[in-house]
Amino acid sequence: MSSPTITTVSIPDGKDEDFLTLTEVAAIVRVPVNTLRWWRQCGDGPRFFKIGRHLLTTIGDLRTWINDQKNHSQHVDG
Repeated sequence: MSSPTITTVSIPDGKDEDFLTLTEVAAIVRVPVNTLRWWRQCGDGPRFFKIGRHLLTTIGDLRTWINDQKNHSQHVDG
C-alpha cells in the first residue's frame, strides 16, 4: 500500500495587493474551502472581501493573518 501524496502550495511571490481566491487560500493553509467559509462567518480566518460574486483576499492580508496565528500560538504554547 502506498502512502498518500501530500501536495504543498506556498504563498505565491507577488505584491501584497495581489488577489487570492478562496480555493487558493484553502490550498495554501491546507483546510477545506468550507472551513474558510465557516471561519469567515465566525469572524475568524483571513480577511476576505467580495468583488461581484467572488470572495477574494490579498497576499498581504493572508501573510498578516498567518503571522498573527503564529504569534498567538507562541503566546499560548510558551
